[in-house]
Amino acid sequence: MLLYQHDVTGLGLEELERNAERDGTPVDPFARALMEGVAADPASLDDLITGAADGWTAERLAPLERNILRVAVHELLDWPDIPAAVSINEAVDLAKRYCQTEAAGLVNGILGRIASEQKLAS
Repeated sequence: MLLYQHDVTGLGLEELERNAERDGTPVDPFARALMEGVAADPASLDDLITGAADGWTAERLAPLERNILRVAVHELLDWPDIPAAVSINEAVDLAKRYCQTEAAGLVNGILGRIASEQKLAS
């Protein structure tokens, strides 16, 4: 959610994290590591998403869907101890919970294509 807020508001991640902690929602170390990994190079993640999104660009995706995909792609590429199927399933579940109905299928398709192209084990 902090990545989504950063994308929409342009506020710094540190400020958003302080706000979350002040509101009683501390960011756990795993979430912080994912957030920092995505923030380190979102353009590269977006390039992979765009390449796998048939007829779409990452920029055209809704901000929440885009950030769910960014986190999952980061996990797929940089967290080899997390099975690809787990990253994909968690992203699809987030899309089902927070996005429009068709988002889950879009997220699943994009991530499946990226995992296949990167030859990641499911």
